[in-house]
Amino acid sequence: MPEVLTGNFGHSETSNMKEAVSAKMSIESPAVLKLPVEGERGRRLAALKDKFTAEYSHSPQFYVRAPGRVNLIGEHIDYCGYAVFPIAVEQDILMAVAANTSGKLNLCNMDLCYPPFSCDISSFQVDRSKAAWHNYVLCGILGIREEGGVTGALTGLDVAVSGNIPPSSGLSSSSALVCAAALATAYAHKRTLAKDTLAELCARCERHVGTQGGGMDQAIAFLANVDTAKLIEFNPLRATSVPLPPGATFVVANSLAPINKAATSHFNCRVMECRLATKIMAKRAGLPWEKYQRLGELQVALGKTLPEMVEMVGEVLEKRLYSKQESVLSENTRDIQEFNLYDRALHVYSEANRVWEFHDVCKKDGPGALERLGSLMLASHRSTQHLYQCSHPKLDTLVELSQGIALGARLTGAGWGGCMVALVEEEKVEEYKKKLEQDFYSQEPAAKGRDIKTVLFSTQPGPAACVYI
Repeated sequence: MPEVLTGNFGHSETSNMKEAVSAKMSIESPAVLKLPVEGERGRRLAALKDKFTAEYSHSPQFYVRAPGRVNLIGEHIDYCGYAVFPIAVEQDILMAVAANTSGKLNLCNMDLCYPPFSCDISSFQVDRSKAAWHNYVLCGILGIREEGGVTGALTGLDVAVSGNIPPSSGLSSSSALVCAAALATAYAHKRTLAKDTLAELCARCERHVGTQGGGMDQAIAFLANVDTAKLIEFNPLRATSVPLPPGATFVVANSLAPINKAATSHFNCRVMECRLATKIMAKRAGLPWEKYQRLGELQVALGKTLPEMVEMVGEVLEKRLYSKQESVLSENTRDIQEFNLYDRALHVYSEANRVWEFHDVCKKDGPGALERLGSLMLASHRSTQHLYQCSHPKLDTLVELSQGIALGARLTGAGWGGCMVALVEEEKVEEYKKKLEQDFYSQEPAAKGRDIKTVLFSTQPGPAACVYI
């Protein structure tokens, strides 16, 4: 049995998923807060107001904020129906917004790398053939237009955007943009929607860009709480606050290898591999395989524990590549010739179990809790590296450099570049940062001229999306 399957595998998620079905509850709408005028966020909002006024010759009526996120464990399993364990970070997307009478959506960005954009707000379509920043704003607006309960044509909006989430870094800058746009549109049209409703709506509408994500990014954006991680479950969506053990500090390190998952087939190929593995396993079990799309759904239907599902992978799926002719293809994966089903399903079931082990360690908070969390994070990285094959040489280098100081480290986000997150004891954080700065960033050409604080930073759980007035 490979290293990635360490752990007792004693947790059955079947009972948790069934419990979630009966535990659906109404969640309050996002907070409406007084506009901050101090600190870094206050300065950014003041600059955003100046940009808005210069661009549109009038003042904003309100502002919205949506945070980025770091997933502590549980990678590439949300779209399979399994729980994840993220926190919101301080880095965010800010929007200044005002209604207009032209029926137009007008966008501008503080970062001049992102060109302005304008369109009719009630009749646009998202052009998924172009990896444009404004598409994510359009997705959020489209979600409210289609599902937000707005009657008649949408009111035109003038919008200015400021973001300090590193793009294409695995910290969910794109989903934060979708969530901010949806919240801004809902508020402008006086639509009061619950946080869980907004999260699920945004998860669906982001798929207009062509990425078949699972909903984690949008859920933590709206459901986050300060000082606690969130165990987020799906189908239906619910979030449980989980305090982290004392002394747990998470350090995020950007590999400086960017990845735009909407512009490649990597992400959607993994989704398709998991879907095909589900169908083959369902057919072998004598189930109507056509109706099953997610590995999590299959587990519930079979009534098996996660360890039993791991065993089933070995019994049913072959350790070979499945051909294109054996596969049910989607538009985004028609160029893929072969699919690796055994490794992908093995990662999903073992990673789903690690999430619950991580949760249980946090809840018990006994001796050696931090060390156990660190070992689970490292096992998670090995699984994404070898079974899911979504890591990157620079991410692997950062993880290896972390050994000896950090308690554990792993890629966070989709992978193929982006960021790593490490669990570090509080008193060793500065020593750890210094090591990465000397041994990685000083030798990385892409780091030259960058403020080290933008690519290497410690973080604690931050607040959810909100409106500022």
